[in-house]
Order: sequence, then structure tokens, then C-alpha cells
Amino acid sequence: MIDKYYYTDKEIEELCKSLIILVDTREKQSAHITDWFDKKKIPWKVKALSNGDYSFYLPQNHELNIDRDLYFDKEIMIERKRNLEEIGANFTTYRSRMEEELATFPGKKYLLLENSNYGDIVLGNYKTKISIKSFLATLHSFNHRYNWEVVYMPDDKFSGIWIYQTCYYYLRSQLRRNNY
Repeated sequence: MIDKYYYTDKEIEELCKSLIILVDTREKQSAHITDWFDKKKIPWKVKALSNGDYSFYLPQNHELNIDRDLYFDKEIMIERKRNLEEIGANFTTYRSRMEEELATFPGKKYLLLENSNYGDIVLGNYKTKISIKSFLATLHSFNHRYNWEVVYMPDDKFSGIWIYQTCYYYLRSQLRRNNY
């Protein structure tokens, strides 16, 4: 629907500032993120998402020809993992489920890896049975096979701002591309 309209820079800014973050109902241990949203007065809502842990929607805005809430959870997803142990378990125990989710999601996909960095994987600084070689192979293969962008967040206190900025600038880029 938003691809049918040309918006001014001021209208784009208004729409981007109105976005509401969606947090999946199954998302656990996310208070550091939702507390950041609350502190910055960024609206968020818990909703069952088919894919990922975070996405967003635009609330209706009749003045800007948005007659109903527009959900972007089929266009962009952010999968968050607390640490390398959690993603390691997904790569081993729940691999087929994860691959199916990535293969069937048509939109932009992100993996936010908290409390870790690439060097932790290379050096084996994690507590799972997956080998360093398999860990790296899976990360890189999934990145290329499913266009899954991996973002390392060594300090999870910045996860909230990263999630918000990712959604904000995704929306802005979609709105602006209609102007060209």
C-alpha cells in the first residue's frame, strides 16, 4: 500500500516515527530491550510472529492515506539470540526447523547475536558441542543460502537501539524508494 504514494520528507519522518515495534510472544529474557523502548518512549506490542523475534507495523494514519495498520512482519524479521550457546543449539538440535523458517521467509532477515563476537566463535569461546568449523560453516552457509545478515552485539545494552534503528531505516528506505 505504501508503494502507491509519494511522500514528502516530512511525511516520511512522521511515518517512521510512528512505527510500533512488534515483539514475538515467545521472546524470552528481553527486558533489556523492552526497557530501552520504554525509556525512549518507543511504542512496542507483543504479538505472535510467524518468523523471527522482532518486526514492526505502522498504525493507521488517514491523513497520509494509510487506512489500516500495515504490518511488516512478512517483509523484515530480526531473530535474536542471547549468546553463542543459544544459536549453537539452534544449529544442532533445531537445525531443520531453523532452515525451514529461513527458507520460507521471503523478506529481509537478520540474526542479532548478543554477548558475542566473531572472534568468540573462531577461538571456541562458547559452551556447546558444535565444533568451530561447523559453527563457522553454518553461519556463513546460512548467510549466503538464505541472505541472513548476522550482526554481533558484544554488549546487549545496545540491542534495543539496534532493533529500533533497523526497523526505522528499513521503513524509511521503502518509503523513499517510491520517490525515485
